[in-house]
Amino acid sequence: MNSLPNLEDLRVFVLVARRSSFAAVASEMGTSPAFVSKRIRLLEESLGVRLLHRTTRRVAVSEDGERVYRWAQHIFDAVERMTDEVSELHQEPRGQLRIVSSFGLGRRLVAPALSELSARYPALDIRLDLFDRLVDLIDEGFDLDIRIGDNIAPNLIAKPLATNSRILCAAPAYLARQGTPGSLAELAGHDCLVIKERDHPFGLWRLHGPAGEESVKVTGPLSANNGEIVHQWAVDGRGIALRSWWDVGESLDNGRLVHVLPEYSQPANIWAVYAAPLDTSAKIRVTVEFFRQYFQERRSQGLDHLS
Repeated sequence: MNSLPNLEDLRVFVLVARRSSFAAVASEMGTSPAFVSKRIRLLEESLGVRLLHRTTRRVAVSEDGERVYRWAQHIFDAVERMTDEVSELHQEPRGQLRIVSSFGLGRRLVAPALSELSARYPALDIRLDLFDRLVDLIDEGFDLDIRIGDNIAPNLIAKPLATNSRILCAAPAYLARQGTPGSLAELAGHDCLVIKERDHPFGLWRLHGPAGEESVKVTGPLSANNGEIVHQWAVDGRGIALRSWWDVGESLDNGRLVHVLPEYSQPANIWAVYAAPLDTSAKIRVTVEFFRQYFQERRSQGLDHLS
């Protein structure tokens, strides 16, 4: 070994090992694949081993690379704990904080909350990513997931932030044209606005009603992977939508949408999900508590239709 490895080069290697792509890491870092390749080469020279097997299509971690990756995880965990401990002494969380959420929740509620969090704790370097799929917090390097839905993997830790449910709704014009369904089974004969968003099953609506949980298979001429688009289509009178209270509450209040089959709903509570206990990370602990207070304040103010 010629010298001690550069920690930033080691961090770049960890990202490449996770993504199996120089281009993906370059995009995430806002740099070029050539720069990423150079940092990996310098790290390999420093360690005196080959870390990656490169082909024209993908990057694979070598046996030595797997060993270095495991050590790198330990190193960065130790550095983060050190930073957290020092931050606690100064009562200010600091460092990089990667948060993930879904498109609609992320734009409407999480992003404004993070704007306030950043103003309160300027030493935090916050990155928010929005996806229409569930992410692997550990493998993809996220600290926190602000998500909807109670189906949480047993290896993860979750703290409730707000109670919420999805409801059925449609525009008055659609109901005047197609009629109002009188039962859940009648939805199969209606134009339903189907959405594929994270863990929401495509075209299969499971709702709780007077007889417990019931399911109905729905179809329609319009579908999307974005809830805000479906909301707008519902307002336009294109069909019946299943959306969260916080998303459609205002449209219900102003009469652009009507609550359909109000005896049925789908639990869709909002959670903060993370991989390690909060006492191991000051910045995550502070952020989770901030989100809890943020949602609680909006609930007490009657905003965003959070119950």
